[in-house]
Amino acid sequence: MKVAISGAGIAGPTLAYWLCRSGHEPSLIERSPQLRTGGYVIDFWGEGYDIAERMGLAAQLDATGYQVGEVRLVDTRGRRVGGFPTDGFHRVLGGRFTSLPRGDLAAMIYGTVADDVETVFGDSITAIHPDDSGVQVELQNGGSRRFDLVIGAGGLHSPVRRLAFGPDATFERDLGYRVAAFETRGYRPRDELVYVSYGLPGRMASRFAMRDDRTMFLFICTTDQLNGTDPAGMDEVKSLLHNVFGDAGWECPQILEALDRAEDVYFDRVSQIWMDRWSKGRVMLIGDAAAAVSLLAGEGTGLAMLEAYLLAGELHRAGTDFRAAFDRHQRMLRPFIERKQRAAQRFASAFAPRTAPGVWARNRMSKMLSQRHVGDWLIRRQLRDDFPLPHYAF
Repeated sequence: MKVAISGAGIAGPTLAYWLCRSGHEPSLIERSPQLRTGGYVIDFWGEGYDIAERMGLAAQLDATGYQVGEVRLVDTRGRRVGGFPTDGFHRVLGGRFTSLPRGDLAAMIYGTVADDVETVFGDSITAIHPDDSGVQVELQNGGSRRFDLVIGAGGLHSPVRRLAFGPDATFERDLGYRVAAFETRGYRPRDELVYVSYGLPGRMASRFAMRDDRTMFLFICTTDQLNGTDPAGMDEVKSLLHNVFGDAGWECPQILEALDRAEDVYFDRVSQIWMDRWSKGRVMLIGDAAAAVSLLAGEGTGLAMLEAYLLAGELHRAGTDFRAAFDRHQRMLRPFIERKQRAAQRFASAFAPRTAPGVWARNRMSKMLSQRHVGDWLIRRQLRDDFPLPHYAF
């Protein structure tokens, strides 16, 4: 089948890879004029790690990823007030755990299909017209294309979901936080392989030293600090971060100076997507477009890869009966994804507690992960995936 995939982030290229393996003809349609880079540092483990290995990416993960040794929570003077070593994560997950910039992982996955799959950059689907034998799609830059299936893999703000299922507000659950990220070169101090975070009620600023003298910064704040509206454009994002973190202490003044020089700043809502169905006729959603667990879940990229792999596998198994493949895909995944979403809702307040007692309790509880038996139990409970990953005869 000819399959249009909207979005060339994580889920889209993963799906394209496995569809090619089973003889289909995927086409990636990406709104950005080039492959997106930047973003934030993600932790990568679980089913996504397994699928990446099946795609032959194990060596690149080892070379590109960072083996973080410590998460360190600090006070306004930079003194350690909480945190934990990460050896428990590697121990519980059998060493199959790494951290890397999301954009680096996306580029790695796209590299597996770059020479084999048509990619239309700088364009977007603006209309979808399904009929009994296929789907006619119209593109923003003009022209019309015909496909057998359309897959929305465009993330939290999926244009395909909006066109085929309804407005974002119908499905989006705002968890009450906003996140921003940027990177710079030459920042000091550097704490190699240490993720350093400073928190105040409703606010958190973090940094992580990367290769080539780069440092990645992440801001999290609660929505009650936005004055009612989200910023539009990079200048407004920078102004918001100055307003929220300008009096925060620690290294925030010099981080904000680095922010002013940044040419690219990521900003978004921390939200989840909840839908009764992920498919409608010949249109299907995967990844964050279908069931975002939110950035605070820490596993969205791996789950997006899992959804893509299973969709390709079920389409391969079902032959021409794509509706049966769509239905089986949702039955297999929905309970698992919803458990992840509920866990993320409970865990969200740990990133930026809204009160001073909450910050104190978070710092104290984080030290429990340093106790091997307690830490291993907590990590196993939160991170181990009990999902039987099938093998398909691609």
